[in-house]
Amino acid sequence: MFGTAIGQFRFVGFIEGLSLIILLFIAMPLKYWAGFSEAVTIAGTLHGMLFIIYLAMITYVTFKIRWSFLWVTSAVAVAFIPFGNLLLDTRLRKAQFKRA
Repeated sequence: MFGTAIGQFRFVGFIEGLSLIILLFIAMPLKYWAGFSEAVTIAGTLHGMLFIIYLAMITYVTFKIRWSFLWVTSAVAVAFIPFGNLLLDTRLRKAQFKRA
């Protein structure tokens, strides 16, 4: 999985998507239902750092394998949708890219 640029991107996308799920479905309820606002601070900070790494990986993959505008746009868009990275990961596994 880590041998190619796409494999590395898929891994980072999975981790970033997981951080969004944790932020939305664990940290936010803890903040509003349990009064534990630090959960959002911690999860939000981690998610923000992972999001920046995710954007850097999009840039890296775009230059490494010459991703089309559609792939770049899709990769950025799914970062804002819960479970969106899982959908993109499925498409990436099915797509054929040159070995990079």
